[in-house]
Amino acid sequence: MPSAQPPRVVFAMDPVHLPLLFPPPLLARLQRTADLDPALVVQDFADPAAADALSRAEVLITGWGCPRLDGEALAAAPRLRAVLHAAGSVRSLVGEALWRSRVTVASAVTGNALPVAEYTLAMILLCGKNAFALRERFRSTHTHPSPAETADTGNLGRRVGIIGASRVGRRLLALLRPFDLAVSLYDPYVSATEAVALGAEPLSLEDLLRTSDIVSLHAPDIPETHRMLDRDRLALVRDGGVLINTSRGALVDPAALTDELLSGRLSAVLDVTEPEPLPAGSPLYGLPNVFLTPHIAGSLGNELARLGGIVVEELERLVAGLPPAHEVRRADLAHVA
Repeated sequence: MPSAQPPRVVFAMDPVHLPLLFPPPLLARLQRTADLDPALVVQDFADPAAADALSRAEVLITGWGCPRLDGEALAAAPRLRAVLHAAGSVRSLVGEALWRSRVTVASAVTGNALPVAEYTLAMILLCGKNAFALRERFRSTHTHPSPAETADTGNLGRRVGIIGASRVGRRLLALLRPFDLAVSLYDPYVSATEAVALGAEPLSLEDLLRTSDIVSLHAPDIPETHRMLDRDRLALVRDGGVLINTSRGALVDPAALTDELLSGRLSAVLDVTEPEPLPAGSPLYGLPNVFLTPHIAGSLGNELARLGGIVVEELERLVAGLPPAHEVRRADLAHVA
């Protein structure tokens, strides 16, 4: 998109996210690169107040709360050349009409992978130390556990199974390298040689579930992965095993998981559930073997600026006539989030 004139850029998202995605230094870089009105944030492509800006827009910077980019949206922005998404997956954002167009789509999903991997690493290490159960015990008894009670506690040689060499899965595998853990990987699209290069032993899904102390989900939510952890597969996880899910709740059979957790046979760290959030009466809120968080593993607070920074860099590349570094193609969505 090299041009003598800076491209016309319009924000399209929930305005509440804008200051965190683009704090003053990043906003200043955007304004040096583009013709941009920072006070205009579109939430409805049919809004008459946004019609003039959209009619001239060459680039949309989108984020959480952006309306779906369907045929009507494209009709409102006939000059559109690129969509730069300052968030993760574009699956629910981009409509069929946009994929048929020549509009370039890029996403900051790689920036969102890091905090999810960091959160998961923290949970793996805490679970290996049995921190959540021992905390509950300490609150109740006010006494330290005996050596016999902690004989199977610790991270030396703990077996961790990673399901999915996604962006998050790969970042997590890199973060796990310094620790004395035994790491395995299931991903049907990754060869045994590549799995070893990533620092993991390649296993079938069933073997991974049978042999892991901690299982962490990082597969995309696609038809092939829907309910991939069903009742039979959850039953393969060894007694006392832990399931960590920072991916999507749809990957796990919720009824089967609830039954396993109610029995006390398994524990879980759940940042995502199905439905999300869980209904107020869900027993998972009160179970001592369940650590629930409200979908916080991804970019949050000051981490949003990392996503904004990726978008600013993408815009600078487009203005310089370079291809985007993080382009999303329609074919990619068959295997990624």
